[in-house]
Amino acid sequence: MAKKTLMAAVAITAVSFAVAEENALPQLQAYEVPEPWRTPVEPLQIAEHTWQIGTEELSALLVMTNAGAVLIDGGMPQAAEHLLENMRKLGLQPGDLQWILLSHGHADHAGPLAAVKRATGAKIAANAETAHLLANGGAGDIHFGDGLMFPPVTVDRYLMDGETIPLGELQLKVHFIPGHTPGSVAWTWHDRHQGKAIDVAYVDSLTAPGYQLLDNPRYPNLVQDFRFTFAKVRDLPCDLLLTPHPGASGWVYTDKAKQERVMDCKDYAVQAQRKLDEQLEEQRQQKKKD
Repeated sequence: MAKKTLMAAVAITAVSFAVAEENALPQLQAYEVPEPWRTPVEPLQIAEHTWQIGTEELSALLVMTNAGAVLIDGGMPQAAEHLLENMRKLGLQPGDLQWILLSHGHADHAGPLAAVKRATGAKIAANAETAHLLANGGAGDIHFGDGLMFPPVTVDRYLMDGETIPLGELQLKVHFIPGHTPGSVAWTWHDRHQGKAIDVAYVDSLTAPGYQLLDNPRYPNLVQDFRFTFAKVRDLPCDLLLTPHPGASGWVYTDKAKQERVMDCKDYAVQAQRKLDEQLEEQRQQKKKD
């Protein structure tokens, strides 16, 4: 009799769970990205001081000097150990990393910075807008809300537009280019490539993926900021253009770093402006229909 009672209870419980599952809140979905964003690469030299140490389709630039190194962007949160290992392959100890900089505070670029900071003791420098996102681990993003979360990290130095980070023989200069995020920036520095002195420009994304461009209550001047940024990017010192998503500037990171489609900052800005204008027109037409 006890056995029959137990079997009945199990059956009732199973039915209850099935009903509960139908009425339950949906499962949380992880922040999933394309495989090339997660495919590690060996250290790839871009210029005399500049290396790509991230993944195939996310830049993580290591700028090496006689006084230590600077990391600009890191990729996804799970990339921390890969970055540290690539630094070791280049002969760096964790303490050799002096500064961590970034293009903007989204999870696919700032994701591993908290872990890298803990492992190296490097200082993070960013502007106030990006510092706010970093401290909140991506929460409260103007466009994505809490959808792109990553381990939070604090900033050690707040940057002003046009400021420089000196390290050894190099000076890395920051340029504020709001649009993709309010805190988006470009970085420029002098390097050498194929025996020639060059100006390197690492310029943030100029896209508005799914953004509300018209009458955006959280970012009323979004379009104006983009237009300001396009003009500013066109005039950057830019012999060699790099971007957080390498394909945006024609780069391929596999067994070596190569720019298959040569672009400069002017090309990058003009193409981005054309795409934004198309996106604006689509939203204007949709607004008329609504």
